[in-house]
Amino acid sequence: MQDKMEKRAYDADLAVIGSGPGGYEAALRAARLGMKVILVEKGSPGGVCVNWGCIPTKALLRSAGMFDDLSKASGYGVLLSDPGFDLAQAVKRSRNVALKLSKGIGFMLKKAGVEYRHGEARLSASHEISVIRDGEQVGSFTSENIIIATGGRFRELPGLVPDGRRIITSREALALKDVPRSMLVLGGGAIGIEMAWFYAKAGTKVTVVEMMPQILPLEEAEIAEGLRRSFEKAGIEIHTSAKLEQLSCRESGVEAVIRKEGEDPLPAEADCLLVAVGVTGNADGLGLEEAGVEISKGFILTDDQCRTAADHIFAVGDVRGGMLLAHKASAEAAIAVAAIAGKPLPALDDTKIPRCVYVEPSVASVGLTEEQAKAKGCKVTIGRSMFAASGKANAYGNLEGLVKLVFNASDLRLLGAHILGHGAVELIGEIGLARHLEVTAGDIAHAVHAHPTLSETIREAAEYALDTQVSEG
Repeated sequence: MQDKMEKRAYDADLAVIGSGPGGYEAALRAARLGMKVILVEKGSPGGVCVNWGCIPTKALLRSAGMFDDLSKASGYGVLLSDPGFDLAQAVKRSRNVALKLSKGIGFMLKKAGVEYRHGEARLSASHEISVIRDGEQVGSFTSENIIIATGGRFRELPGLVPDGRRIITSREALALKDVPRSMLVLGGGAIGIEMAWFYAKAGTKVTVVEMMPQILPLEEAEIAEGLRRSFEKAGIEIHTSAKLEQLSCRESGVEAVIRKEGEDPLPAEADCLLVAVGVTGNADGLGLEEAGVEISKGFILTDDQCRTAADHIFAVGDVRGGMLLAHKASAEAAIAVAAIAGKPLPALDDTKIPRCVYVEPSVASVGLTEEQAKAKGCKVTIGRSMFAASGKANAYGNLEGLVKLVFNASDLRLLGAHILGHGAVELIGEIGLARHLEVTAGDIAHAVHAHPTLSETIREAAEYALDTQVSEG
């Protein structure tokens, strides 16, 4: 009885700070379980992902992809007069897509009974949250449990502070009014690569500078190298194992030097510089330290149930660190809410979380690379298939890329999968399920795949692994 009295003493069972994929998923799940939920958001429903990240980016990439297809239309027997690219219209469409989804999330929250409060949140006591708007406190409430889902922000480098004009982040890149004649992109991760591809297709001369030995540093080397060749064929200049130094901004643009060890410095100039060098968590100004929440290198520390050092406070999504992916945030939200409800779920396994890069050819992967598997002491069997051998890929005219499957040689269990090619981001669904179920090469190879489809390349890669093991055995 005392516990119930204490529970009723709070204004909410759960407070959620942030309405991105982790925040709104947590709020909806908790509401469905009968919890009284209050969500605090300083921006629009959906957070950065819906409004200035995943969704508008993919809408813009779709515009660039359609323009690219139209430029090749004559080869398919479709005759068009000279097609052009209207950046303003593409941006307008992407903003409308984002607005539609943001409104949809707001509607779902309202329908679920989630109380939505607009403003910045700050913990003024262990269980008390102040809501601040325009620097003034406009309200406060108490909550038994709290989930921090404030996302991340772009990491700034000394001397590379974005000004929104000559030095920009992907947020400004999503809403430029004119197509730049030239652009330097610092960072060859997913964000930098997607923006590089979009603007290259729109007509910009793009140069990518990445300090690691390959673009997409976390991906399979064979896949990254294949994408690099495709980009360079499309006119995108790429410098890996390189640094950007001596940056200066002028009215006409930016000037810098690209430096690689053992090589002469290479002068570079462009209309603008897009900085895409990483993300840090949005953990500042929340009052977390005072509440006993530990932060390291900009990210909130939690256990495998997303619980912080303060038992009643949880963190999900980018602010928690690790793989900075929207679907990971949603999965963590499910774990956190289940823990609060007293029905804990298994901890999240990063090797079962898919990763996607939405360019053309697209990249998708899940699990371990060949190098990572070997570093863990696994003897591996590799399965490969090329899209150039696929009937569907030939019919569509998209021949670039491959499927690479990494199996444990001892039992042929799937350890990882890596795809470069048209439709890779959709094909990864089958492989994600296969990795989740820990299936074998035989399971994949013996599953009947429709013909002609791109998914046949997955079956063929598994069959290649089986044949390889037989020949080696």
